[in-house]
This record gives sequence, structure tokens and C-alpha cells, in this order.
Amino acid sequence: MRLLIALLAGGLFGAGLYVSGMTDTHKVQGFLDFAGAWDPTLMFVMGGAILPMAIAWRRTQSGTPLTGGSFPAASQAGVNRSLVTGALLFGAGWGLVGLCPGPAMASLSYGGLGGAVFLVAMIAGMLGAIPLRRRLDSRAHLA
Repeated sequence: MRLLIALLAGGLFGAGLYVSGMTDTHKVQGFLDFAGAWDPTLMFVMGGAILPMAIAWRRTQSGTPLTGGSFPAASQAGVNRSLVTGALLFGAGWGLVGLCPGPAMASLSYGGLGGAVFLVAMIAGMLGAIPLRRRLDSRAHLA
């Protein structure tokens, strides 16, 4: 049951990305181009995502997952160097290429070689971040 729900949710999410234009790199870059030909339409997509997410978040506070178990506790980490650095790297990649993880995976079905190269580079960056984080943390403890 859990896999079926994940499949349906993932399919709905991917279809939403495609229909909304979030998988069109030119549209995303146009949204981020405030000084040029700014395209504000993706703001409505993001705004439209806030309402169902707010409802889902409220539901997790008092309920249990449909497939059993429990919801993970909310992070209390707050804003720190890791969060800011990750957000800057994510934003730079999104702005340069016009893709983030979800649309990058969705673009595999039509994005050609460019989408595949981006996805491989993104995964390499995610995997490389783990040892880099350990190394930076160990140096911080030594200083």
C-alpha cells in the first residue's frame, strides 16, 4: 500500500510540475530574471502549493500516517551556516540551469542529454557533499 501511495503521489507531483511549466528551464529562468523579461507565472504555482502543504502540515501535527508509523518530528535546527550555504548552492544551480531535483528527474523523459548530464552532476554533488561536510566539520572541531 505504501508503494502504491508513493507511486500515485510521485505521478501527481510530476504531472503538476509538467503542467505548471516548472520543467521548462526557459520559463524558470524567466521567473528568476527580475532585471530582464520577468515571467511571474510560476509565483502562482508556488502559491498554489502552499495551501495544500499547509493543510497537510496541520494534519501531521495531530494525526498518524495512512500507512502506519509516525511522522518525523520537526527540525529545531534553525538557520545555520549549513542551511545558508546549501540554500545558496541550490539557488545558484536553479538559476543557472532552471532545474531543481524534482523537475530534473521529470525532465529525463524528454530533456535529452542535457537533462541527464544535469541529473548525474546533481547526484554527484549530493553524494560529494557528505564527505565534504564531514571534512569541514572535523576541521572546525580542530580549530
